[in-house]
Amino acid sequence: MSDEARSDGLTADGAGDSLGEAKWAAMKQLEPRFPGITADCVHFQVVEEPGDGTARVRAEVDADAWRDAAEVIPEEPGERVRAVVGRVVHALGLRATVDIEESEAEIRATVNGDELGLLIGKHGSTIDAVQHLAFRAAFRGRENRKQVTVDAAGYRDRREAALHRMADRAAAEALQYDRPVELEPMRAPERKIVHTYLSERSDVETHSEGDEPDRRLVISPAPAFRD
Repeated sequence: MSDEARSDGLTADGAGDSLGEAKWAAMKQLEPRFPGITADCVHFQVVEEPGDGTARVRAEVDADAWRDAAEVIPEEPGERVRAVVGRVVHALGLRATVDIEESEAEIRATVNGDELGLLIGKHGSTIDAVQHLAFRAAFRGRENRKQVTVDAAGYRDRREAALHRMADRAAAEALQYDRPVELEPMRAPERKIVHTYLSERSDVETHSEGDEPDRRLVISPAPAFRD
């Protein structure tokens, strides 16, 4: 039996070393079509017990139960983030799953799937908006907050690396020609990445100029390194 979702849209097959793993695999097959789905919305049929081989199950969604559950706002911030991101992914018509990792300082939602450019948007504008919305939803009515990060297809790491390269080039130019160098307009989170990255250097300094959305970072030689 294949692990691929069946064509009727409400069922999926899963396999694993145990029944729990098989159920999890089936749930992951269903999640892109039913964001936020939980085991309470699914009926599992055991097709093959684990024994000495692979456990196999067939999962069938109770669509009415899933719709009812989707109307409930989760209590935990991490699950609120999952719900918000999952609904956006579903509304965009994307086939993807949302995985949540939570630490003392951060809730990270990672969207896994193909063709996620629509979610990321130009220069990350869409995914940044989703991230802001998820943060507001997660901690609404709460005093204790932590950072919320929404990532897709490794975008955050790629963008941070690109910003670091841009900062290195601008710093080199500022030092070579002994003058301030303006970077392209950036949103506040990206300006913070560049500022934090360059703050480890003693030969340049940074400040921001302009008004949103055209506010930009300026890199200048530190006083001790000016001719």
